[in-house]
Amino acid sequence: MNNMNVNIVSNDPQLTQQVIDALKTCYDPEIPVDIWELGLIYEIDINDEKEVKLLMTLTSPNCPVAESLPADIADKVRMVRGVKSCDIKLTFTPPWIKEMMSEVAQLELGFM
Repeated sequence: MNNMNVNIVSNDPQLTQQVIDALKTCYDPEIPVDIWELGLIYEIDINDEKEVKLLMTLTSPNCPVAESLPADIADKVRMVRGVKSCDIKLTFTPPWIKEMMSEVAQLELGFM
């Protein structure tokens, strides 16, 4: 379930997995790999009221979808049954590097 680099705060492992599954349906349009496997998610926090907070980054601060991608991600997470809300905070600290990708993503993109 857990990417090694993701900090997860949640008392509901089933809902957490459903949120991760939703994140796996979101793709960076320039790289044909989902945002979870790319390592763009730094933190998932799900409180007892089922409000989801995500801390994430983009592959570049100049990413052309910096405005639209977080909104699309929030929409997909809000569609998970039981999720009350989803708030996304973007950060560029630490900056994303290709080593943050999972082995699956690195293999898919030919880095391994």
